[in-house]
Amino acid sequence: MSTRSVFPELEQLLPRVSKPVQYVGGELNSTTKDWEATEVRWALMYPDAYEVGLPNQGLMILYEILNEREDVLAERTYSVWPDLEALMREHGVPQFTVDAHRPVGDFDLLGVSFATELGYTNLLTALDLGRIPLRSDGRTEEHPVVVGGGHAAFNPEPIADFLDAVVLGDGEEAVLEITDITRDWKREGAPGGRDELLLRLAESGGVYVPRFYDVEYHEDGRIRRVVPNRDRVPFRVFKRTTMDLDQWPYPKQPLVPLAESVHERMSVEIFRGCTRGCRFCQAGMITRPVRERSVEGIGEMVRVGLERTGFEEVGLLSLSSADHSEIAEITKGLADRYEGTNTGLSLPSTRVDAFNVDLANELARNGRRSGLTFAPEGGSERIRRVINKMVSEEDLIRTVTTAYANGWRQVKLYFMCGLPTETDEDVLQIARMAKEVVRAGREASGRRDIRCTISIGGFVPKPHTPFQWAAQCAPEVVDGRLRRLRAEVNGDRSLGRSIGMRYHDGRPSHIEGLLSRGDRRLGPVVERVWRDGGRFDGWSEHFSYQRWVDACATELASTPVDLDWYTTREREEHEVLPWDHLDSGLEKEWLWADWQDALDEREQDDCRWTPCFDCGVCPTMGTDIEIGPTGRTLLPITPVGTGSPVRNPAFSPPDRAVTTPGAATGDRGPA
Repeated sequence: MSTRSVFPELEQLLPRVSKPVQYVGGELNSTTKDWEATEVRWALMYPDAYEVGLPNQGLMILYEILNEREDVLAERTYSVWPDLEALMREHGVPQFTVDAHRPVGDFDLLGVSFATELGYTNLLTALDLGRIPLRSDGRTEEHPVVVGGGHAAFNPEPIADFLDAVVLGDGEEAVLEITDITRDWKREGAPGGRDELLLRLAESGGVYVPRFYDVEYHEDGRIRRVVPNRDRVPFRVFKRTTMDLDQWPYPKQPLVPLAESVHERMSVEIFRGCTRGCRFCQAGMITRPVRERSVEGIGEMVRVGLERTGFEEVGLLSLSSADHSEIAEITKGLADRYEGTNTGLSLPSTRVDAFNVDLANELARNGRRSGLTFAPEGGSERIRRVINKMVSEEDLIRTVTTAYANGWRQVKLYFMCGLPTETDEDVLQIARMAKEVVRAGREASGRRDIRCTISIGGFVPKPHTPFQWAAQCAPEVVDGRLRRLRAEVNGDRSLGRSIGMRYHDGRPSHIEGLLSRGDRRLGPVVERVWRDGGRFDGWSEHFSYQRWVDACATELASTPVDLDWYTTREREEHEVLPWDHLDSGLEKEWLWADWQDALDEREQDDCRWTPCFDCGVCPTMGTDIEIGPTGRTLLPITPVGTGSPVRNPAFSPPDRAVTTPGAATGDRGPA
């Protein structure tokens, strides 16, 4: 089967839409391959706008890994804004990839990475524009196999009707295995049709195919059981864990966006997983165990990435980057290597108890000194015990005092509202903490231009966490507490002027909560919202709370469940949860015990440095925590000299074959 570029038709529409550059492709380090020279073709989608999707590390890694294979082609597609969607429908232009502008419906596989449940409606838009039946049971061998992944895929049940398959956990090895299974099936002449291909994927144990599982319900709406309906399908599907990250040094050639994106930097994941045990944090729970990348591996990835992109900032990424056992050696080594250049280093938000001035100074040595970001998450000592965020107010004040005394002027603090057992007083303590931070900063620095910004998000209970049983706080309660918090901040004008406050209302979090812990009965709700115009639900200017409320009322009317049943109801210990057949490695009994500890306000230590707490991950996954310190340092083995793109401000990329946007050439791009 051959295909063609739709760019000639698309090009006619671009002058009529906002940010047309996001649709033209041709980014530095992107890849265009000959369609006919490959056997398996992937379209990889991030279901959000280009500016959010292009910097996504997960999609970028899979794109590069797949394109390194001679017999595989991988291209990228992102959600189109409503202005272009309307024109595409009017002129018959299908959902396309940005690399060669091929129709998404022509590919063998469509891989979709969900970072948040609020991207579900964007999937339906892409399927419909791609002329792919919305529901998996309506697809034939002529349509791509739609594969979901990402953190939000750990409970894919609300969109089970729309997905053919789901991968839990790390995707590096999984996509290659799926590719091999698909290639072999095609070589054999597609025996048994689409059903046989899905069975081959399912029987591997690492791919979940929703159609091969039946869900039975009790009369009161609770799930009775989830069971396979095929002999070749396992009862439980396990998550994938990539252990030796040094064997997977991706991306080697990070993509450089053409349009402005949310992250204008080159990023390196320095370790994966977290064992801090924050009870609200799904990412920390589902990515266990901790796997560190070596000092040398990080240094080489930074060197290669900077040379191939021309970026001037390197983000050292992980869930808690300062927890790398050799973070001091890494930051000092990189700062030494790139001293005298414009290359700066950055970490995501830093734990209060992991911060020190030496680390911060190394990060700021070659770049500008930006504000510091910390995440206490809860305003009171009590609520921080509940969520297992073991940071005292004394620790925070001591840390910010040191920072202000050493020249920093801005601190941002992240919090959540609506946490389990939370009271109004717990939230009002955020104002008191922010005022103490400003007072401490003024005293330590002797200056009045001290700033503290508090950023507050609504708490959403997530699957595979101790809070998966918790009742979600109603949006009106969250909004009321945030109004009282703002009044408390502004009550002292001398301090309030130095405190910024950013927050969103509780309604988007309420819908995220509906989708995060929902089951298959929400499929019609998602489709109804989409048919009624739901798009880009993660963007406040597009989100409509009433649209979701109305869809729930209509589609759930004949069932014993409703919006509140999924959100503000507390679950019981032995209730079958929609994701119980999907194995994150965590024992359900351990999660329940930790939920009881939360209600009793008992903290739990980090198992990375203390004896095992038997969460179940290491024995279940056949893995183990991989940590240093190794005692090695990052040697400046690659001097930054004349001619280096890192030093040369007039950096221009190496010569490459130029392809017309949308042209399907026979030349392999860099892989």
